[in-house]
Parts: sequence; C-alpha cells; structure tokens
Amino acid sequence: HHTTVDLKAPTPGSDEKPPLREKWGRNIEFLLSCVALSVGFGNVWRFPYTAFKNGGGAFVIPYLIVLFIIGRPIYYLEMVLGQFSNRGCVKVYDLAPAMRGIGVGQTVAIFTVITYYASVLAVTLRYLVASFNPELPWSKCDPSWVDCVDSSRLGSITLGPNVTQPKTSADLYFRKTVMHAADSLDGGLGYPDWRLALCLIVSWICIVAILIKGIKSSGKVSYFLAIFPYIIIAVLLVRSLTLEGAWTGIKYFFEPQWDKLLTIEVWYEAVTQCFFSLTICFGGLIVYSSFNDFSNNIYRHALIITSLDTVTSLIAGCVVFGVIGHLAHVTGQPDISKVVQSGPALTFITYPDTIAKFDFLPQFFSVLFFFMLFLLGIGTLIGIVTSVITAIHDQRPDVARWKIVISVGLAGFCIGLIYITPGGLIILELLDYYGATLVTITLAVFELLTFAWIYGVNRVCKDIEFMLGIKTGLFWRVCWGIVTPITVLFILLVSLVQYKPQNVPLGYNALGWCLYAFAVLQLPCWAVYAVMQKQGLVWWDRCKAVLRPMADWGPEDPTKRSEYGTFVEEYKRQSTARSDHLVEKVRRKLFK
Repeated sequence: HHTTVDLKAPTPGSDEKPPLREKWGRNIEFLLSCVALSVGFGNVWRFPYTAFKNGGGAFVIPYLIVLFIIGRPIYYLEMVLGQFSNRGCVKVYDLAPAMRGIGVGQTVAIFTVITYYASVLAVTLRYLVASFNPELPWSKCDPSWVDCVDSSRLGSITLGPNVTQPKTSADLYFRKTVMHAADSLDGGLGYPDWRLALCLIVSWICIVAILIKGIKSSGKVSYFLAIFPYIIIAVLLVRSLTLEGAWTGIKYFFEPQWDKLLTIEVWYEAVTQCFFSLTICFGGLIVYSSFNDFSNNIYRHALIITSLDTVTSLIAGCVVFGVIGHLAHVTGQPDISKVVQSGPALTFITYPDTIAKFDFLPQFFSVLFFFMLFLLGIGTLIGIVTSVITAIHDQRPDVARWKIVISVGLAGFCIGLIYITPGGLIILELLDYYGATLVTITLAVFELLTFAWIYGVNRVCKDIEFMLGIKTGLFWRVCWGIVTPITVLFILLVSLVQYKPQNVPLGYNALGWCLYAFAVLQLPCWAVYAVMQKQGLVWWDRCKAVLRPMADWGPEDPTKRSEYGTFVEEYKRQSTARSDHLVEKVRRKLFK
C-alpha cells in the first residue's frame, strides 16, 4: 500500500477549493520577464570581470560548453517542473518532501545575492545621477590623484622604464570618490557612504513598488525592462569597436590560452558564471514558470532565452574587452591582463571610460547607459526577490503578500549597507563565494539528484508529455540523468579539494563558512522533519514515503490532476510489469 499514491485531491465532498495561483497577464510577459531575469547583471556586470580574471578566451570556450551541457538542460528542467506543478522553489519539492531543504537553502543563497545586487544597483544609480553634470566627473583627473590619465584622452602615452603604470580617471573616480575603497579589511569595514545609502533606499523603493501588487504588475514592466537595454548595448558596442586598440582586447577575449583550459579553476568559474548568467538553481525560474498556464510551450521559451542570454554575454564581453584594449593602447601597457584590476569594479571602470571618450554628448550617452544598467538590475532583482517572496508566501499564505514584500525590502536594505562601506567590495567577493557560488553548486547537485533520480528522468519526461504533448529527446534525458549531475558534482568536489581561503582576516572566512553551513544544512534538517511528520509507519517506510510525491502532487487544476492520476497509474502499471533487475531499473529511470 506504500507504493500507491493518491493523486486525486482535494478530498471528495469538500466544498472548499484552494485558490488558483496568480497568472501572467499574457504569454509574452512571461517570456520578457524571464529575459529580464536571466539577461541582467549576470551578463553585463559579472560576466566581463569573470572572463577577465580567467584569461579572456581561456574562459569563453569552457563557458560556452558549460552552457550547452549544464545551463540549457537545467533551465528547461526548472521551467518544466515549475509550470507543471504551479509551485514555488520550496513547494516544488512536494515531489520528494524529504528534499524540501534544497529549496530553503537556495532561498538563503538567493537572498545573499539580492543584498549585494541591490548594492550594485545603488552604485549604478549614483553614476546615473552624476551623469547629469555639465562634465562627466570621471572624465578628468582630480588634482589630488597621482599617476592618473584622463579617461577622455584619445591618444596614447609613452612610459619611461622606471615610470609607474598610470590609472585612468574612471578607475580612480570609482575607487576614491564613489566607494572610498579600502585595500584590505585590516582596519575594519568603515561606514557606509551616505550618497550610496540614499541610492540604496531609492533602489529598494523601486523594487518594492513594482512587486507589491503581484506578478501582473511586474509583467507589465517587463516590456520596457527587457527590450530597452539592447538598444543601448548596441550603441556601446559600435563605439567600443571604433576605439583605437579595441581589437587587441577583443582578440584577447576570443583567443584561447590552451594551457589554461586544463586548469580546473577556469571550468569552475565557467560553471558558476553559467548559474549566475541564466539564474538557474536559485529558484527564480521555478517561481516564474509556476505562474504560467499549464499548456504554455516552455520548450520554445527555454531555447529562445538561453540563446539570447549567451549572445548578450558575448556582446557585453566585446564591449568591455574592446575598452580594455583601448586602455592598453592609451596607457602604453602591452599586456592586456595588467591594464586594470579584475573584480566587481571592472564594469564601473571600463564602461564609464568608454563613454568619456564619446565626441558627441557624452552626458547623454552616460545617462542612457546607466539607466539601462539600472533597468537590467531591476529586471534581475524583481525575479530573484519574487522567488524569496513566493517561498515565504507558499509556506505562510495567511500573511498578506505586501507585508512580506516590505519585510524583505527592509532586510535587504539593512544588509546591503555593508557593501557600500570602504571594505564593501571585499565583503561582496567573500559572500559571493561562500554564500552564493559555493552554496548554489552544492545544492545544484542535490537538486539534479532529486529531479533526475529520486523523481526520475522518465517521470519528468512523462510529465512533459502529459503537459505539452511532446516526446523528450535523448539529449535532454542524457544531460539530466548523467552528464549534467556528474559534471556539477565533479566541479564541486574539485573546488572543495583545492579550496584556498579568501585573502581576508581569518574571522571573515569563518563567517563565510557559517553562512555556507546554514544554507546547506537546511537539507538534512528538513529531511528529518519530513520523516518525523509521517505517522503510523516504521522508520524505514517513513524514509521511503518522504521520497515519493505527496498526495496532491500534479497540476493545480483539479480536473487536470485527476486526469494526470489516471495517466500516472497507467505508466506505473507498465513499469512494474517489466524486469526488476538493477540495470533495467536504471534504464527505465532514464530512457523508458
């Protein structure tokens, strides 16, 4: 009796029906919202500095491979299960309640990302306001800055043998004027900059205002958030390619350094960038898909969005590396990798430097660019904040949504103040590594294990067949069941074996590990809780029961769920009629 699952909920005779989940106003709103979610800071801000840190072309090839065998399969898988179940990133684990801690841990990771993304958004807003000055403040060197070259300069300079490598005014403006950046954390974090604090308040007000009325209001905004940025990126690309020396940087971006392709660090960075670029294994995609109509063709959407995401990353890379090539020409530095420092600040140095060289109305293009970057950040943040709000609201539907939105906004603002201190950039990289990157890869292994082996690749394919009426090809089955989980697991194990502490005082590394442990330990804690909730069974039967779908697992609509129950019973009947050998079970799990 333990192997039979009653899928026909609600209980007969009950007059009360749970309210249907809120839906997107139009199908195109879902597509554009996913574009705004996936095509954002991960492409224009994070991708260029990650590529620069890992050798340009040495990073691009692994990144493209990883997108094909990991990014796209996970993207499609999360969209499928979100739309099929109409559940958020925690409730989707009703397919195996013992694994619900994965969704909780991912919510912790995504909240970590939210806090520093919002701070980057505040820096963007700071630049947007500064762009209205009669002269761009980063285009000329301040008299107090030493070894500085005006970013508005178009010619090159010649350095003597003992002359210090100069920095551009855009570089020094960001570090000294905007961030007041400290070189280390030895003297503590310092105090938040009041201008950035005001910008952070405005950023969170914009996010809360869009989300407070639900998914339909954010769907309307997606038209502007998804389309307008591409116009500005195209303008910047043209300008970047026409700068003297730009093609040297672009050659560095695309020309692989074959020796680096054999280092695990580059592949590790490619995998993590894939997660951030597509926003997979964070819960946002599952949440967005859960607001879809049941029969929406997400297969087509998954292919469109993942392809567009890849192209956007490459275009952003061309813009940044074109500017870096030009900076090498201006400063007389023959080694591209030594022109600027890598890290989160790279985007706020290279893009402003490009704009400072515009001959015609640089202030106008600066306003357009930083407004575009602000929109990209808003688009990304709306999606990932929605996943946190939905995770909380699914667990506590009795709490009004607007209260959750405001609470998340207040918490995000208070924590975000850390990143706009003089030591904030260092803390950003620290928490990005421990609280976001490492947590996401760890939980991604268990997410794939749950979806592909506990629930089963073939069961997922049957759900797709029931939902969309299409058969799933061999590529998706092999990736979901074998290639993707093994690759992610390998990357995780090697990264843990080759772990090196961040270059910060010991206590900060300990804090990072505490955050990692808090997120990852959600999995065993919720598994134990799920087992204890099962009554009337011996412990072994309890363990098996919490790895099977709950009674109400399936489509949201009761009629559809009833049809799905019949569909699944037929599938189970055919499966149990076959051999029970291990090899046959594995083959059936993947291919039948």
